[in-house]
Amino acid sequence: MNRGKYYLTTAIAYTSGKPHIGNTYEIILSDAIARYRRKQGYDVFFQTGTDEHGQKIEEKAKEAGVSPQEYVDSIAEVIKENYKLMNIDYDYFVRTTDDYHVKTVQKIFKKLYDQGDIYKGKYEGLYCTPCESFWTESQLVDGKCPDCGRPVVKATEEAYFFNLQKYAQRLIDHIESHPEFIQPESRKNEMINNFLKPGLQDLCVSRSTFKWGVPVDFDEKHVVYVWIDALSNYITSLGYDPDGNHGEKYKKYWPADVHVIGKDILRFHTIYWPIMLMALGEPLPKQVFGHPWLLVGDGKMSKSKGNVIYADELVHYFGVDAVRYFCLSEMPFAQDGTITWELMIERINSDLANVLGNLVNRTISMTNKYFDGVISNPQCIEAIDQGLIELALETPKKVEKKMDELRVGDAISEIFTLLKRCNKYIDETTPWTLAKEGKTERLSTVLYNLLESIRIAAVQLSAYLPETGEKILNSLNTQQRTFESCETFGNLECGIKVVEKPEILFARIDEKEMLEKIAADHAAPKQEEPKVEKKEEITFDDFSKLELKVGEVLSCEKHPKADRLLVSQIDCGNGDVRQIVSGIADHFTPEDMKGKKVIVVTNLKPAKLRGVESQGMILVGETSDNEKLALASCDLPKGSIVR
Repeated sequence: MNRGKYYLTTAIAYTSGKPHIGNTYEIILSDAIARYRRKQGYDVFFQTGTDEHGQKIEEKAKEAGVSPQEYVDSIAEVIKENYKLMNIDYDYFVRTTDDYHVKTVQKIFKKLYDQGDIYKGKYEGLYCTPCESFWTESQLVDGKCPDCGRPVVKATEEAYFFNLQKYAQRLIDHIESHPEFIQPESRKNEMINNFLKPGLQDLCVSRSTFKWGVPVDFDEKHVVYVWIDALSNYITSLGYDPDGNHGEKYKKYWPADVHVIGKDILRFHTIYWPIMLMALGEPLPKQVFGHPWLLVGDGKMSKSKGNVIYADELVHYFGVDAVRYFCLSEMPFAQDGTITWELMIERINSDLANVLGNLVNRTISMTNKYFDGVISNPQCIEAIDQGLIELALETPKKVEKKMDELRVGDAISEIFTLLKRCNKYIDETTPWTLAKEGKTERLSTVLYNLLESIRIAAVQLSAYLPETGEKILNSLNTQQRTFESCETFGNLECGIKVVEKPEILFARIDEKEMLEKIAADHAAPKQEEPKVEKKEEITFDDFSKLELKVGEVLSCEKHPKADRLLVSQIDCGNGDVRQIVSGIADHFTPEDMKGKKVIVVTNLKPAKLRGVESQGMILVGETSDNEKLALASCDLPKGSIVR
């Protein structure tokens, strides 16, 4: 059955480092949707990829001592391996450094410029390097980036701008006349009320202070701003051509049926991207789904917080499908979900081991015990059977309804409702009693009803837990594995034999033992105490000569002539902003230093280090392996005297 095309994309992963499970959730979610649509009979094109340009990448490559291309090549492979580990079955992996993408982005930029939608100007404002985003003063939260909470810096540069206001009302009209365009509903209201109706500022779409980006081919000083570059991937990979000579894939699959993205980049996908498409004269995507975040405890995952959990370590302890199940089932439709080691263990034990694994194991074991594994259906029906049969037939319809709304967690819940009903059915019919009483035909019918219900559940489940679904169907030795086979009850073949010894799908986990193992694996290696060279004793008068103050690092950059030196601008309070050069670049990046509070020697005589004046010294510590550590931030306000 061919139900037509279905084009699904994820946001492309930024190549700044290894993705954590919160990042990986999106690709698991998208994979489940794509697998489900394929099983429905859609011609699915599922695209993901990597976003590889920008100032942050350029800086990270420099810190790593490699070219930006070498850096993104390595990270792209890490991301691909992560997706492979999670059994992601995508159709295409786009990279924004691909030649065809770069050339098409240049043509898009030129077309928008030629028709007057992009113009040259000057930008003066606040910029967040990690997010590669410009902000106004009113958009900041506590003076910092509203997305990541890091400090912003003042930026002034020549730039090209995209006239957003020209298309704003047209976009508002589209959103209001297409209620399905932005999901969930709360996200739509946020975009209209917080951004569109107050009035859009023209969007800065080029940069001239760094080089790692798609060059503006008619102005060599500029590179295309990362969002114009990244967003275009959804059409460049299909063969979109600004001159109208589109490739066959573009003609077939565009517009996208759904863009699956994180809620934090909703603005770019529901305002900037649609306006770009309007300016290009192309149809808008049918839907943008801004999924919630997967939090650790009550906070967003962050390397700086030390609470990051990676997919590969979860798989190491629990297996691929257990991780997929948790991510998909624990995420509410519109609210953030939570992941902890304890919650993982609880869900595996209660849902996967008990409800699913135990049901499959004991049903197959009883079929082997009482009928030598042979499936038969004498149809010795009783009234109690009807409830199970009706639920088995209703489940695929309920799942489809939830999936049409992208409520993936709710869809899985419907399948587990059927599995729980099967367990209850066993308690109601007591097959062991039927065997003891010699009611063979009734026993065979009961087991058939169970096996057929399990088959229907496994077929549905295979979109979300592909390995587990296949294992269950293989254990039944059935060929009936399509969604169409779930439309009637009784398609499980009679006369075939189940496997002699069912595989344990999910073993119960001893929580205490597992948590102890995880804690031991994550324990930091014990450090030797540093050997301290004893210095000559000094008097209090000697010490009192030092003036130590708390300073806040406003900005930091590499020394232009010395790789091991960092040049920091540090606010020591009361308007005292001083430049300090420190030999700590082997252990800290400029990004590590920004926003940190440090202890500063403020009455040290100024000195020039490799031609750059230093007006003080930052205090650091030193371990046995010579790794220098910045002193921890404190609650003291900047300018406080340290005694």
